[in-house]
Amino acid sequence: MEPPAIPSPESLTMTDAAPLPDPARCPLCGGDNRCAMEIERATGVPQGPCWCMDQHFSADLLARLPAQTRGQACICARCVAASAVSGSACAPAAGG
Repeated sequence: MEPPAIPSPESLTMTDAAPLPDPARCPLCGGDNRCAMEIERATGVPQGPCWCMDQHFSADLLARLPAQTRGQACICARCVAASAVSGSACAPAAGG
């Protein structure tokens, strides 16, 4: 049995390949996630540990992430705080 054929990039349509999320934006609200790793990648300036390293991300909050954003962009501090206080996601960021 032959393995399935891999489609060429030219044969993919917009519905086949969603754009990758912006790693500097929260995938839940679109706000700036202040990811130290992304800031370092973008600027070349070494950063200290990211703010998220000492935060708790509940399973409920992580379950809200769209599948295509998992492992691609960090949740922002505002959404983490909103989830911890009310158990709900934060509102979309202004301009985000």
